[in-house]
Amino acid sequence: MSGPVPLGDQTAVPSRIATVSLHTSPLDQPGTGDAGGLNVYVVEVARRMAERGVAVDVFTRATTPSLPSVVELFPGVNVRHVPAGPYGHLDKNTLARYLCPFVFGMLRAEAQGDPGHYDLVHGHYWLSGRAGVMAARRWGVPMVQTMHTMARVKNAALAEGDTPEPEERVRGEDQLVRQADRLIANTDDEARQLVDFYGARRDQLHTIPPGVDLDTFTPGSRTEALDRIGLPRDTHLLLFVGRVQRLKAPDVLIRAAAELLERDPSLRDRLVVGVVGGLSGGGTREPRMLADLARSLGVADVVRMEPPQDRARLADYYRAATATVVPSYSESFGLVAVESQACGTPVVASRVGGLTMAVSDGFSGVLIDGHDPRHYAAELHRLIHEPARRAKLAEAAPLHAATLGWSRTVDELLNVYRSALAPNDLPLAEAAGR
Repeated sequence: MSGPVPLGDQTAVPSRIATVSLHTSPLDQPGTGDAGGLNVYVVEVARRMAERGVAVDVFTRATTPSLPSVVELFPGVNVRHVPAGPYGHLDKNTLARYLCPFVFGMLRAEAQGDPGHYDLVHGHYWLSGRAGVMAARRWGVPMVQTMHTMARVKNAALAEGDTPEPEERVRGEDQLVRQADRLIANTDDEARQLVDFYGARRDQLHTIPPGVDLDTFTPGSRTEALDRIGLPRDTHLLLFVGRVQRLKAPDVLIRAAAELLERDPSLRDRLVVGVVGGLSGGGTREPRMLADLARSLGVADVVRMEPPQDRARLADYYRAATATVVPSYSESFGLVAVESQACGTPVVASRVGGLTMAVSDGFSGVLIDGHDPRHYAAELHRLIHEPARRAKLAEAAPLHAATLGWSRTVDELLNVYRSALAPNDLPLAEAAGR
């Protein structure tokens, strides 16, 4: 299911795309709030689409009245802020009630252009897809959807104490799968989930892996990177990057560090557990809970909580780390894992979802079944005490990451767009109101 699709009609190239990212803006800092890999995806794809001559308008919800209605992100890429509901942060589960004003804002923006202003709509996440379908049907253009995460998949792999995704989202995703003209899956595993959990048609599905910025995330000196982030050169940094939420399981790394120090107390003066990320959604208690956990396990002195970092600084954190740990319960892809490998740092990750593609087990990192901290501790102990093993993984890591550049992603997306626009193609999916 992976790989480029046939080009179809070579003349059917979109000139302007309406990208929908309702619940999170491409201007937001990844790693905090609801911003994460989806935001990076939207930004990187839009930039490269514009470089290929395809203009992109990204529609997102306005969160403050001070935001300009239109912000140029790059030449050829505009972010359009649509008022929908009260300003300020809103929980994702409440945003569905504001779909109508959001769609109205999209239609109003399109009406200000020439007829046929947008050739295609691409939605990201289910809320965006629901809005995108309504706009696409009004404009008579194809609708392409990338889920990024899915309710039934998340609910099947909940962390202890986590809240299930609401039934409204499950029903909305069911409808969206029936309504979209094309579905983009990040991995073959996600494509299978779309079929198994949602009954997606295989003729809808195209598997296109996301990419990594291979210009920013590059290998470099580990000792110099430790200097730049303010850690001694003999530090063993075990790194977690991402939103602080139970789904991402940063607690597994903290518990693993406690196991590691119990096994080898001599590491205490050289071990640092770095948690780089911010609050996510309603998880305002998560950082305090992590701090309480670290104190209860006697490892508070080695845990270093850091806010989200810009990309250049984040690359230094990756380069400085002995290993990046990605113990998530569910991942549609696992961009952090690929960024780390691009910087020459091996990854220890859970064997779930897209991480089975993002990490080449035994070549660029290690995949672990389950979330038992003892298993993570054992592997991290090996990486610290077997430098030749770590060096072998570190050497291979950028080679694996290099197969996942954004240029490939955009080339394959353009192929899907062409096929959706080609004449005599599949009929448009059922109307949004059915």
